[in-house]
Amino acid sequence: MSARKHVVVVGAGYAGMQAANRLLSRHTDIDVTVVNPRPVFVERVRLHQVAAGTGSATHDLVDLLHPRAALRVASVVRVGEDVVELDDGAAVRFDAAVYAAGSGPGVPEVPGGDRAYSVSDLDSATALHDALTSLRDGSAVTVVGAGATGTEVASELAESHPQLTVTLVGDAGAGLPDRTRRYLHRTLTSLGVRLRTGTVTGITDDAVLFDDGTTAASDATVWAGGFAVPDLARLSGLDVDEAGRLLVDTALRVPGRRRLVGVGDAVRVDAHDHIRMSCQAAMPLGRHGADTVAALLHDREPAPLSLRFVALCLSLGRRHGAVQVVRADDTPRDLVVTGRAGALGKEMVVRSTVWDIRRTGRKRAARTAESSSPTKEFDAAGER
Repeated sequence: MSARKHVVVVGAGYAGMQAANRLLSRHTDIDVTVVNPRPVFVERVRLHQVAAGTGSATHDLVDLLHPRAALRVASVVRVGEDVVELDDGAAVRFDAAVYAAGSGPGVPEVPGGDRAYSVSDLDSATALHDALTSLRDGSAVTVVGAGATGTEVASELAESHPQLTVTLVGDAGAGLPDRTRRYLHRTLTSLGVRLRTGTVTGITDDAVLFDDGTTAASDATVWAGGFAVPDLARLSGLDVDEAGRLLVDTALRVPGRRRLVGVGDAVRVDAHDHIRMSCQAAMPLGRHGADTVAALLHDREPAPLSLRFVALCLSLGRRHGAVQVVRADDTPRDLVVTGRAGALGKEMVVRSTVWDIRRTGRKRAARTAESSSPTKEFDAAGER
């Protein structure tokens, strides 16, 4: 590759950050612009702590990005053949692009669903935190959805706000080994979380309605029933699945777009239906996406994705946790670490994601310093 090439990374979540830093740390002849709506990296796996007021979840992007990265704070409204269009009217051209738009809160498809809070993005988690601080003692909080997110939210809120009555709707640990499931139920109960099954059919300002005709008081309802992806891929004329995720092949290439690669929550990888939305998947997807981009820019055939899961990690407040060991295809093994050790394991995994992003951004930085410029943020009129 004789001339320098420019890559645009759309989104600065776990996948986008890994893609940008890996490209810059490994290829001195590639320049990267990262486009993101805010100048901070958000640890989404800590947003339940933001909601509960027990922790923060943001880091300055400049601190985590490779020194040669260019940062553009804006939202992408369309991804074209060789340009991304921004919400400020500007356009950034590219030789290759990485689509890492991520995911956010899904709107509950029940009457009154827009009344529910979420912890799927920073703004939503902050809004929930503000709502909780205004509740009186004895107020009822209902968390709908007992998957990993709902279980973490319910336990964090119950431990940090014992003056509130927290109810978790769903079967915590469903699909996990009996030992793990029993531990989750036992720990949630010990924290004061009320467990309830049933299907929510409606949400009002002060109640949750169930399919059996019953009603439960709820001064704040949190929807943890899943994530949604932005509509950017569809609006850009790209092929998406029924959930709006961008369709990519096993090398993460977008069919019909020669140098567009998709990574993270917002994509569906051909022949890899076991991939769940998680930082555990997003980070290797980001790394592989970077390698695919480099191969395409060098006119080489990219390698197919190989992604193996290791564990499902759950925090249950600040003192309890569970690390459920899984097979490569994400099915659970009969091995789990619980209690304080589980909490420590979860915390170490969460910290390691930021450590790895920062480490990748600093790798070989000194070797490229003479030909590099420091990370910079474009102003509203700036283009590359």
